[in-house]
Amino acid sequence: MIFTGYLDFWFTDIPLVERVEKFARLGVHHLDVWCWRSVPMKELAAACRSAGSRINSTFDEAMGSLADPADNKQTIRSWDESLEMAVQYDVDHLFIFSNQIDIIDGKEWTRRLSRNLSEAEQYANLLYQTEQILKRVEETDVEVWVEGLNEFHIQGGVLVHDHALAADWVRRMDHPQFRLAFDCYHQQRTAGNLIQGLEDYHSLYPTVHVGDVPTRQEPGTGEINFKNIAAKLHELGFDGFIGMEFAPSGDEAQVYEKVQELFENKD
Repeated sequence: MIFTGYLDFWFTDIPLVERVEKFARLGVHHLDVWCWRSVPMKELAAACRSAGSRINSTFDEAMGSLADPADNKQTIRSWDESLEMAVQYDVDHLFIFSNQIDIIDGKEWTRRLSRNLSEAEQYANLLYQTEQILKRVEETDVEVWVEGLNEFHIQGGVLVHDHALAADWVRRMDHPQFRLAFDCYHQQRTAGNLIQGLEDYHSLYPTVHVGDVPTRQEPGTGEINFKNIAAKLHELGFDGFIGMEFAPSGDEAQVYEKVQELFENKD
């Protein structure tokens, strides 16, 4: 398994770029960051090269809503720009979401659709737009990861808000560069059923995110039985990415050691 470190959540007492070296000292060289337009990508890429690390994933905070036909020009334009950025800075993966999420007064809100659209109409447009995006993705080595976003702390409703629909999205596209990201935090907030989901979708996901609920801290701080999650991943032969998309509750080195022990122990 490869552990990936989230720059937005770890070592938050120092500037973002300096966190690359902190992760490198732990032996974590695949790094994720949110909202590429809002962070110093050029400096991050340089820091990664210096530390022998890579930018594993990011996403565009201004990608628009795939669920809304009125955003079709914006979503294509944003993906053209995201792919250009990813190629320039050797970013391995880009996340895709069904809706535009905006931060308003410190809270995450789904942007209102341009008109009253049924869920079927929204999904049909999402699938059409994804086809157009994947034609562009094929010209690169970038892999696109699909994630269902929970509706507990994202206000206003999200079309693809659970892993069942996210998996359906991946299966309908049937594309080697379009995969599922299984996020335990989001799935537990939305529907639970984590073990069944891991079994049902195990051929679709190259990455599993392991934030606990409710505080989105490391495994063992909340209600998810990560010992059983780890055992199920070993049973399924999973050997992909473990995304540490959580805020450590204490010393980062000690937290990482515990996460490693949990997911690398096959007993």
